[in-house]
Amino acid sequence: MNDETAASPRGDAAHRKMDRSIGERAVLPKSPVVRAPQASTVSMEEVADRENLMRAYQKVASNRGAPGPDRQTIDEVRKHVAAVVESLRIALLEGTYGPGDVRRVWIPKSGGGMRGLGIPNVIDRIVQQALHQVLSPLYDASFHGSSHGFRPGRSCQTALSEARGYIREGRSWVVDIDLEKFFDTVPHDRLMSRLGERIEDARILGVIRAFLRARVVLPNGVVMSVDEGAPQGGPLSPLLSNIVLDELDRELARRGHRFVRYADDCNIYVRSRRAAERAMASVTHFIESRLRLKVNRDKSAAAIPSERHFLGFSLGKVHVDVSTRTERRLREKVRELTPRTWGLSVSTCIAGINTYARGWVGYYGIGTRLGRLLRWADAHLRRRLRAILWTQWKKRITKVRQLMLLGVPRPLACATAQGGGRRCWDRSRAKGVVRALTNSHFEERGLLSFQALWKAHKLKQTVVASAT
Repeated sequence: MNDETAASPRGDAAHRKMDRSIGERAVLPKSPVVRAPQASTVSMEEVADRENLMRAYQKVASNRGAPGPDRQTIDEVRKHVAAVVESLRIALLEGTYGPGDVRRVWIPKSGGGMRGLGIPNVIDRIVQQALHQVLSPLYDASFHGSSHGFRPGRSCQTALSEARGYIREGRSWVVDIDLEKFFDTVPHDRLMSRLGERIEDARILGVIRAFLRARVVLPNGVVMSVDEGAPQGGPLSPLLSNIVLDELDRELARRGHRFVRYADDCNIYVRSRRAAERAMASVTHFIESRLRLKVNRDKSAAAIPSERHFLGFSLGKVHVDVSTRTERRLREKVRELTPRTWGLSVSTCIAGINTYARGWVGYYGIGTRLGRLLRWADAHLRRRLRAILWTQWKKRITKVRQLMLLGVPRPLACATAQGGGRRCWDRSRAKGVVRALTNSHFEERGLLSFQALWKAHKLKQTVVASAT
């Protein structure tokens, strides 16, 4: 029996519809096809093929990742890559290959706290990538159409587009499921059982199990054994996570739900609060009893979509807004990029700002109401750059000279410099400083504007939408 009332005839049509006004145009199946799993004919010979291993090396090299516990870099492997590929090929075919340890690093999460990443040795990343290249085509064909994470031709934008289609259809409640420490708690025996349903070559299964059980080297040097989890950081982990959660997708499809999943972020869209509460209870029970994963009840909720954070956005029928968490992170990043004690050149600081601005707008530029936030970002960045320059000028005579060189009359330059260097933040909005370090001044120095980038992004979207 469905957790939600019977779906309307419009459901499948809405599922096929993709919103062209948001991000890149999604290219998805016309309906969420879920094919029955079948045993494969993939073999270790395909994984260990020289051409496959070489393509894997090239992919790993292009990512320029950090070295693993053995400290060997991509550049060092490049010097004798032919010999490395040949030795890997022989070891994989003869069954003598064994992965090394994995280096654990911690990075901050956007919602607070720290996320653990596992960094395998370069050699092990090549093998993982070679496995991924062979196994991904096999599994991707049977994944559900509403699974968007780490899949070719899909992205955060396609996930958001599908979610908006459900909201516009009238599914005004969302069940937002948050899996607690998903990548660290995947049960190895269940994952290997799932892999064994499709993969017949025991050598492939053995290598994957060895990767899952590779020891972890903590930042303090302590080495620990692992009996669960598929840590983020290796090329194979995203595929393994989709294989684990494909069982959830199949169950949601069986129940007739409309849902969108991106990695371990899963949103189910229903028509009423009562349906949302029923779905929350039953799906939580399925995840914890059947998949043996844990739902974070503090972060999961049945709510109106605009009140939730999904891939950095709050979604409504009309607007796509960045979430409160995303806005807070942007404000924090602006301050991180422009510390008042910046010791390098302002040009270097501007280069860092520009890199971040391009990336931010490239992803969040699909937001429909960013004007206020981006006006603040541009203005605040310029003021913080003024404070940096004022601090770097140090002596009063230097301040007067610099202001005059930038067109400020001597009396105003002297009066402005009288403030000294101890109040750089106050001085950053003084009349003389603003007159010298104008918006045009920073534009000439190459500073990009968040607002200008966003307008160009929207124009590009409009052109693409009209062309398609």
